[in-house]
Amino acid sequence: MEHYKIGIFAGDGIGPEIMVEGIKILKIIEQRNDISFELIPGAFGANAYFSHGNAFPDETKAICDKVDALIKGPIGLNHEDSKKIPIDMQPERGALLPMRRRLNTYANFRPVSLPKALGHFSPLKAEVIGEGIDLIMVRELVGGLYFGNKEVGVNAQGKRYVTEALEYDEDQIKRILIEAFKLSASRKKVLHNIHKSNVLKSSVLWNEVLDEVSPEFPDVEVKHMLVDAAATALCLDPSQFDVMVMENMFGDILSDQGGGILGSLGLMPSACIGPDKAYYEPSHGSAPDIAGQGIANPYSMIGSFAMMLEYSLGMHEEAKNVWDAMQGVFADGFSTADLSKSSADVIMLKTHEFGDKVAEKLLAQQ
Repeated sequence: MEHYKIGIFAGDGIGPEIMVEGIKILKIIEQRNDISFELIPGAFGANAYFSHGNAFPDETKAICDKVDALIKGPIGLNHEDSKKIPIDMQPERGALLPMRRRLNTYANFRPVSLPKALGHFSPLKAEVIGEGIDLIMVRELVGGLYFGNKEVGVNAQGKRYVTEALEYDEDQIKRILIEAFKLSASRKKVLHNIHKSNVLKSSVLWNEVLDEVSPEFPDVEVKHMLVDAAATALCLDPSQFDVMVMENMFGDILSDQGGGILGSLGLMPSACIGPDKAYYEPSHGSAPDIAGQGIANPYSMIGSFAMMLEYSLGMHEEAKNVWDAMQGVFADGFSTADLSKSSADVIMLKTHEFGDKVAEKLLAQQ
């Protein structure tokens, strides 16, 4: 029997309640396969700061080092509550970026997927959605502006200033491009390279490295697009995209837009892959305004578990089963209040009820 240690960082806000639903589904996978999961919880984010005095405490770092994979819930607080935490210890700076650096999770995969049958979730017109939306954004995750040198001070004129450097070297660029080419080669063999080379020297280097890598994947067609044009194209014709690759900040912004064209970031899980291990997380925030109300949809959390099954454990069929089960619940006319307005065509479920429905679908596949 295969045995895996899985780090479980529930996070803040709605994190704990949607994490429960993901674990519910993982238990079913465990029961019907020759596999066992040892779930190891850890404090991470704002809750960790208030309980341990650190958003990424040593105990949690130790868990990161010993597990086979990690599942992370959303982190963060509302604007006012965030002020209670020192700037450098706020969840994103004090926990998320340090964890990415520690695990070197340089490759972020965010599927933007919406079958035609679920097109009613999207704010886009039906003719724009067409046969559905199915693309993956590949984002470099440990370089660029977020990880470059930062300086804050007062200049000689007495003016406050800030300097943040966008830093990449060719090795960082090459490895994420290889991941994107490999993914594209396994799909439709069209790779959109998203850049800003008309302004940024970093994009000039990015494109130079891409030209060097491209001959290794002769079957993949490369299409270049400026990031601002890509933002427009995602709204006007998302079907033109299959795999998109981009640097860190571009990926942060466009993947959130990806959630927008689906109708919610609640429909976007993600995988963050490093050379040795990976962590998986919903793309959305912690939604403190609805925490504890039982109305958050666990789709992106359960989807993150599905991505772990596929990317870290090689359980491709079970991962597909989980996706099919979740989409089947939506197709049966069920939803949650955070995703849908109350109407005669939608049956509203609580968070745990949606998880139960997914579990029922999954069990019925046996």
